[in-house]
Amino acid sequence: MCYRWFLIGFVLLLSACASSVPEDIRKETERIVHIGEARQSPATFRGSEVRWGGTIASVRNERDATLIEIVSRRLDSDGQPYEEDRSEGRFLARAAGFLDPALYSAGREVTVRGRLDGVREEAIGEFRYTFPLVAADHVYLWPKRPPPQPAYPYDPFWYYPWYPWGWPYYQPYYPPPHHH
Repeated sequence: MCYRWFLIGFVLLLSACASSVPEDIRKETERIVHIGEARQSPATFRGSEVRWGGTIASVRNERDATLIEIVSRRLDSDGQPYEEDRSEGRFLARAAGFLDPALYSAGREVTVRGRLDGVREEAIGEFRYTFPLVAADHVYLWPKRPPPQPAYPYDPFWYYPWYPWGWPYYQPYYPPPHHH
């Protein structure tokens, strides 16, 4: 009897841990192509399958596709970009159809999977930049990360109004008496 409840609990625990991230985003490509390699020799890597991700810099909707400019980041085992201040560079992902710029906004994390389709030279401000171009088959917009939690959570059952200046440092203030 006890084993049955244990087994049910274990199955529920495993189902709760199942990832909702699509398999194509979680699964690594057979050959790892770095953004720098794709920029240096686009003809060599044209048609190579890549799984790249990062932070959205901008989104432009064209007639039949959406072009996403992404600041690349390393990916974790699920394919989610790490929160870090490092990047191999930027790349463009072209997704078929319309992606709403209100959802795919600057600063959001995204992972794409597709094939390299050469490079495209565009400007970042005044600087001319060579972007590797990915014809994206899959575009996964990651949920927004929750805000960081404080190191010491607030305890609603502990109240000390003069923390951190307790007795003998706290002396109540009594205004001087008024003389008429």
